[in-house]
Amino acid sequence: MAAKPQVRNAPDAGPAPEDREKHPVDETLPPLKMLTSGLQHVAAMYAGVVAPPLIVGAAVGLSGTELTFLTGASLFTAGLATFLQTLGVWKIGAKLPFVNGVTFAGVAPMLAIVDTTENKADALPVIFGAIIVAGLLGFAAAPFFSRLVRFFPPVVTGTVITLIGVSLLPVAFGWAQGPNPKAADYGSTTYLSLAGITLLVVLLLRRFTRGFLKQVAVLVGLVIGTLIAIPFGGTDFSPVKEADIVGFPSPFHFGAPQFALAAIISMCVVMLVSMTESTADMLALGEIVERPADEKTIAAGLRADTLGSALSPLFNGFMCSAFAQNIGLVAMTRIRSRFVVACGGGFLVLMGLSPVAASLISVVPRPVLGGAGVVLFGSVAASGIQTLVKAGLEKDNNVLIVAVSLAVGIIPITKPEFYHAFPETAQIILDSGISTGCVAAVLLNVVFNHLGRGRDADEVTAPMEPGEEISGSATAKAAHAH
Repeated sequence: MAAKPQVRNAPDAGPAPEDREKHPVDETLPPLKMLTSGLQHVAAMYAGVVAPPLIVGAAVGLSGTELTFLTGASLFTAGLATFLQTLGVWKIGAKLPFVNGVTFAGVAPMLAIVDTTENKADALPVIFGAIIVAGLLGFAAAPFFSRLVRFFPPVVTGTVITLIGVSLLPVAFGWAQGPNPKAADYGSTTYLSLAGITLLVVLLLRRFTRGFLKQVAVLVGLVIGTLIAIPFGGTDFSPVKEADIVGFPSPFHFGAPQFALAAIISMCVVMLVSMTESTADMLALGEIVERPADEKTIAAGLRADTLGSALSPLFNGFMCSAFAQNIGLVAMTRIRSRFVVACGGGFLVLMGLSPVAASLISVVPRPVLGGAGVVLFGSVAASGIQTLVKAGLEKDNNVLIVAVSLAVGIIPITKPEFYHAFPETAQIILDSGISTGCVAAVLLNVVFNHLGRGRDADEVTAPMEPGEEISGSATAKAAHAH
């Protein structure tokens, strides 16, 4: 049999077409799997998207109808921002399975803007104007901000990913206790039992099922948990009955944007916090899907975040950012396709255009979401620990970086009033454990692993072999190993 020409092995020849396999991030799935997996992403992040508009809308004094409109607008703009991230346009979009939605970091400064605005009818236009300016400035700064990626080695990314998971867990615990912290039954055994049952269903499905059912375990757990909650009165179907079938978020529904300097500065600070968290989220997701986020990817992702934020006020939406809780869903299900998340973005757009569709997701009780959240957010923390395993923790320097950064990042979780004496602008940053932990990890890594590198770089904490002398072979062996 004659030998075939070795064209494929030529130095300048690329791989043959049959050898080119799509990365799992770029794969498309069967329609049913695509739809259910996308819906699972929406279910995981729905509460986080609708909470900020409900809080800010209530502070402004909007009616129930206007609150529904504002919530629908946030869902619609979250879907558009998710399209930008997952599908990408030009150099915009990380093209990773990234869900975008309203960032909670902006809630406190937006409430401050509401409080300082004499005419409450002007509060939302002032907020929207500040978000537009912050978004455009962030878009211009994205390529410069992305260059910080070289300061995110595994010891930093592992710490930040762990902090993302740990910071989100209290959200799940709060959901598990009930919908209203001021209610008498908040934290009741009924609510906690519903959360526990949902968690148990998810775990059983993950343990004893295979294939598709195993991958949509969270969605199935949410459905079963919701059905179980009905006899206990934990499921409220009134939003479905009261919602309109169609409702488009008309541009500038609350008035043309207004531009106030103090509000703009405040939202620019929030944008910096959001960009820091998004960078950390992209690095985390890149590790999980095995497509590390480089400087180019981060710049494109930040452009999508900031452009999505700048466009959101046009349709009465707020500042957009990556949703860390959905990273946990990717980590747990191992469904890495960005088109699945784009499908979730499609659901968000449809819910924004159809309030009755949006209300179907809102039927899921908070305790049920809490039970599923324990698995989702815990998976993020576990992914961070996996990254730290590769970070060289046998070195004293790296152990200190992780130890101090985790401690700094956990402060806002364990002591929410720790920074109460600081100015409100500073609290925006300090109250984000992800941001403070990320900054601490980056700075400590520079100090311990870059400045004066030759002096302490060879010190390790690995135990000596039996019989080794402290000043002799152990030091030499450690230096040689390094």
